[in-house]
Amino acid sequence: MLHKVKSWLTFTRIGGIGAIGFATMIVLGNAIALPAGQPAPGADMADVTAYFSTNGGIVGTTAALIPAGWLLITIFGAAVVAITWRGERDRGEAWALVGFAGVLLQNGAFVVVIASRIALVADPESVATFALHDAIIALNGTFLATALIGLSMCGRRSGIIPNWLAALGFLAATLQFAGATLSYPVTQNGGSLGPIGLTGWLIWVVWLVAYGIRLIRRTP
Repeated sequence: MLHKVKSWLTFTRIGGIGAIGFATMIVLGNAIALPAGQPAPGADMADVTAYFSTNGGIVGTTAALIPAGWLLITIFGAAVVAITWRGERDRGEAWALVGFAGVLLQNGAFVVVIASRIALVADPESVATFALHDAIIALNGTFLATALIGLSMCGRRSGIIPNWLAALGFLAATLQFAGATLSYPVTQNGGSLGPIGLTGWLIWVVWLVAYGIRLIRRTP
């Protein structure tokens, strides 16, 4: 029985589980924080202060979920590189590395986001900290777009994912990059422009789950 499990649990399938696990972690984190009133980008500072001064436990819970998510998404990116790199090298391409770089950069960006939230619990009236928090979230769309474009391109050209899933990745990348480009007005008036990045983020989650399923079903 153990031998069968080891035979089934290839690195590719572990990568697929990683994609789904990361998507689960970030959705769960938001499902905990948003009902409690987590401020959106560009929120009034009075609302920011009220949230972070009374919801330290929620901030701590969501912060505890994220490190596992970073590990899982890194494994996913590495798995895609592992199964596409030989073909890409033969074609003189490196889309997988572009996508993996995007994954690593978005992990680094969100370290700052989570650290800012923890800092706001200690100092809920810090305008500068919340402004930095909002700006990093908006600019992180650049790294998500990089991951989406690179991993969609290599996945499609290597036959791992179908055309529709690659197209979904490119759509999410377009919205994420637009949100990053508009980072200044988004942070100043998130209510009107925030949905651009949010829509891209939701599509990114769907793309991750679908990509993960493709890797899990892939024959070694």
